[in-house]
Amino acid sequence: MKRRLLAAPALLVCAGFAQQRPGLLFREDWKETPAALPVTQEHVANPDLLMSLHGPGRNGIKKSHHDQPADDPYYIWSGECQGNWALSLRHRGALMDLTGLAKIRWRSKQAGFRLLRIIIKPARGGWLVSDQYDGASNDWRVREFNISDIRWRQLNIESVVEGAWEERPDLSRVEEIGWTDLMPGGRSIACSRLDWIEVYGKPVPRR
Repeated sequence: MKRRLLAAPALLVCAGFAQQRPGLLFREDWKETPAALPVTQEHVANPDLLMSLHGPGRNGIKKSHHDQPADDPYYIWSGECQGNWALSLRHRGALMDLTGLAKIRWRSKQAGFRLLRIIIKPARGGWLVSDQYDGASNDWRVREFNISDIRWRQLNIESVVEGAWEERPDLSRVEEIGWTDLMPGGRSIACSRLDWIEVYGKPVPRR
């Protein structure tokens, strides 16, 4: 009997902790339309999202797709970027709370020395880029990032170049989320590709 009494509170604690896990804020897969350069808002599949392109290489960010192999996805490709680049997504209806157990998942494939990183724009202003990244792979790969494990550097969004470390950034109100590898494209042998992205967090009403 004692064992049952001791176990019950522990189960309640675990259940309460599990309930705090945030849900899916949004997912973006890109429209299944022909390849286009550069990618535009017309290629965004989720009607709740607004897309922005950044950096001197932004006009080279391509929405790519190949008829062969048959399972080739519709994805974002950096191979033709003539300079550093970044792409970001903003939810029309809400800010994003990325504190606690928030996370980001995506499916990507990098080539060469490209390391794909998360970028965010806190509501207070400025941009940040993550120390964690997704590196090269011979095939598409799903990667999951726990936001609480990430350290952030300041990001100059005009040049898409990292700056100083940002200690204790406020992630409770985030305007935009995106990605960059902080490098120009080098065609198929030196590039980044992103098939889809999922963001898990809590919605925050816009003031």
